[in-house]
Amino acid sequence: MAKVVVLGAGLGGVVMAYELRDVLGREHEIAVVNKGTRYSFVPSNPWIAVGWREREDIEVDLAPVFARRGIALHAEGAARVHPAENRIELTDGTMVDYDHLVIATGPELAFDEIEGFGPSGHTHSICHVDHALDTKAAFQRLIANPGPVVLGAAQGASCYGPAYEFTFILDKALRDAKVRDRVPMTFVTAEPYIGHLGLDGVGDTKSLLESELRQHHVKWICNAKVDKVEAGQMQVTEHNDDGSVRQSHELPFAFSMLLPAFRGVEAVRGIEGLTNPRGFIIVDKHQRNPTFPNVFAVGVCVAIPPVGKTAVPVGVPKTGFMIESMVTATAHNVAGLLAGKTPDAQATWNAVCLADFGDGGVAFVAQPQIPPRNVNWSSSGRWVHAAKIGFEKYFLRKIRLGQAEPFYERLALQALGIDKLKAIKLDA
Repeated sequence: MAKVVVLGAGLGGVVMAYELRDVLGREHEIAVVNKGTRYSFVPSNPWIAVGWREREDIEVDLAPVFARRGIALHAEGAARVHPAENRIELTDGTMVDYDHLVIATGPELAFDEIEGFGPSGHTHSICHVDHALDTKAAFQRLIANPGPVVLGAAQGASCYGPAYEFTFILDKALRDAKVRDRVPMTFVTAEPYIGHLGLDGVGDTKSLLESELRQHHVKWICNAKVDKVEAGQMQVTEHNDDGSVRQSHELPFAFSMLLPAFRGVEAVRGIEGLTNPRGFIIVDKHQRNPTFPNVFAVGVCVAIPPVGKTAVPVGVPKTGFMIESMVTATAHNVAGLLAGKTPDAQATWNAVCLADFGDGGVAFVAQPQIPPRNVNWSSSGRWVHAAKIGFEKYFLRKIRLGQAEPFYERLALQALGIDKLKAIKLDA
C-alpha cells in the first residue's frame, strides 16, 4: 500500500483527492493536508462582496465528505514541505510522510509588494471569502456615502476575469441601489489592452470587454503599475507599450478593489529544485517535478511563463478547465507509477471561462490556452449569468457528494458543439 498526500483543499486539491480515490480504489491510502476543514467556492466571492450570497451558501465542510470517501484530513495545515525526506511538517510540529505528493496549494496573495495595498492597507479583495465579507461591509458604506471607485488588477496579477466580473457586478449592485450616478468608476489593469486576460486575448474579448466598459460608463487605464496606495488615493503610473512612462495618475477613491500578484506559499517557497524564484512549483509536461519525481503539482501553484513580453508584468491564469485537466493527468500518472509504469498523460491546458456581469457576461473557450490555438472563441449575453449560477450549484453539489466528474469538458462540448473533447492526451 502506498500513501498519496494532496497538499491543499481548494478547487484543484479537493477534486484531486476525489479523482485519486476513484482511480486508485481502496488499495492505497489518500490524505489531504489543509488549513481547516472548509472548502470555499472562490468564483462566488464577487457575489459575496455585494451581498448576493452568504458565506454558508458557498462553503462545504470537507470532514464528513472525506470520511465517507476514505480520505484522511490533516486540518492543521502545512508549515514546510521536505521533499528530500518525503514528508510534510505541519503547523503543530508533527510530520506527515508520503510516497507520492500532489501540491495543490493555490497561491499566496502578494499584497505586501505595494505600499498601502490590500485588506491590511487601503484596498479590498475578493480572493478569499474573508476578504469578500470585508469588501461587502465596504460596499455597504459606499452605498451610504457614494464616491469614486477604483477597480482592477495590479502588476504581476494572473487572474483578470474576477476583476472584470466584480467591476460589472458592482455596477449592477449600485444601479439596484440607485446610486450608480454618484459613483465614477475607473478600471486599472496591468494588461497591455482590455481583454488581454493574461492570454493575449481570446476570440473577440478585447472588443467585447471594451464595449461593456463603455456601455457601463467605466473608464480604464492599461499598462498600469500601482505605485502606492494611501487612504482615499491611489498613485498609478501608466506605461507605453515600450515600457516608457506615458502618464502618472492620482486616483481618488471612496472604495477600491484590486487583485494582487500571486506567489508560491511559504510552505514550498525557496526549496531548490522544487520552485521557481517566485515560489511556483516547477513541473514537466506530466505535472511532475523534475528534481523530486514523486512530487506532482496542479492548479494555480504551477509555474507557467508569461504569454509574451509586456510593459508591465502580466501573469498567466490557471482556469478551471486547465486545472481539471491537470488533475486528470496527474491521477493517471500517479496510478501508473504505482503500477510500475512511466508517466504518459499530459494536461491539455485548455481554457473555458464564464465571466458573470450580474445581468449578463462573457464566455470564452481557448484550446489550447496559450496561442496559437485550434479554438479561439468568445461570446456574450444574459445566458452567461444563468450558466454561472448553474455552474456554482453543480460544482458545490459535486464537492458535497465527493465526486470528481469534470464539469468544464461538458461546458465546452455544449458551447462548441464538439462531439468529443479529451481531458488528457497520451504520448505516442
